[in-house]
Amino acid sequence: MPDAAPLPLSRLVVLDLTLARAGPTCVRHLADWGADVIRVEPPEEGAEDIAGDRDGPDFQNLHRNKRLMQLNLKSPGGRAAFMRLVEGADVLVENMRAAVKGRLGIAWDDVHAVNPRLVYGSISGFGQDGPYGARAGVDQIAQGMSGFMSITGLPGQGPVRAGIPVADLSAGNLLALGIMVALFERERTGVGRWVTTSLLEAQTFMLDFQAARWLMKGEVAGQAGNDHPTGIPTGVFPTADGHINVAASSGRLWTRLCEAIGHPEWAEREAWRTQAGRSADRAAVNAAIGEVTRTRPAAHWIELFEASGIPAGPIYSIDQTFADPQVRHLGMATPVEHPRLGRFDVVASPLTLSGVSKAVRSPTPDAGAHTAEVLRGLGYGEAEIEELHRQGAI
Repeated sequence: MPDAAPLPLSRLVVLDLTLARAGPTCVRHLADWGADVIRVEPPEEGAEDIAGDRDGPDFQNLHRNKRLMQLNLKSPGGRAAFMRLVEGADVLVENMRAAVKGRLGIAWDDVHAVNPRLVYGSISGFGQDGPYGARAGVDQIAQGMSGFMSITGLPGQGPVRAGIPVADLSAGNLLALGIMVALFERERTGVGRWVTTSLLEAQTFMLDFQAARWLMKGEVAGQAGNDHPTGIPTGVFPTADGHINVAASSGRLWTRLCEAIGHPEWAEREAWRTQAGRSADRAAVNAAIGEVTRTRPAAHWIELFEASGIPAGPIYSIDQTFADPQVRHLGMATPVEHPRLGRFDVVASPLTLSGVSKAVRSPTPDAGAHTAEVLRGLGYGEAEIEELHRQGAI
């Protein structure tokens, strides 16, 4: 059989110096689409990663499709080996504090001097400079400082964090996009760029229309709970066996909803004819709909609304999500075969490229599994590798 076609990013060599979640989220995109990702970790010190135990689901999900090596960047031999890696790399991704990468001699200026073509991607808590540039930042701090927690949760509840590390994930996803932009530009210029984002920038960007409301009109959004803050009615409604989401915010959809649930007269009610009117009387609108939807099971309403062209859907627990036939069809749980842990599923890439496989090619390796292999690829002989061991460089 002919060999499979190369994956889209197979000609890229990526050095992964990331920790925690935001950085690894970025690198995972590059690894999933074929880049030769070399994750560089310090020799094991027994500390647990923020993603938990290396054999646990979080770590295994973040670091598939990579090669893992151990280098002590504080040692002369380890740093020298790393700079050899830099010479042949296309991308380096890190999320260290500025002082740390400067102290190690692997900041943008250091590596750009060695390899001007290298694209250098950085995630920080608050930016690479400025009043908070030296501060450490984590997801929940960014959720709070961006204003996100002030608009999440039920009205009057007080600040609420998201159920996922949305700032970390947003920063990682956006940095992957920025790196691809820089690589595209490099095709023209031959020179790499330093691409940066931060948890605070990413989470503020993700406020999107809520931020635009403030910037353009001076409106400070508050908590709206399960209701959409501007499109009404859009929210959670009770059923005989649970709850459903319904989105009927436009005038056309509102009229269809009224007809579907047997109350066409609501569409003609003067106070509810416009979006502004429904917004002003949101509690009454929602209560009226809820009194009807609570009389029948969720499946009844979803089928009815679907037939009327009204967006609606169930509210799942995570196990129900992965049992849903559409989620299964989309292949969002993808299998991996680990030599020690056996067969299990991880979360698939959400991207699909026609004619390109997005199967996991290799499981998350054990710590240092590819150290000798990578060093040999750099031209190190066995005696030199042994000497690096003796020095504590690897």
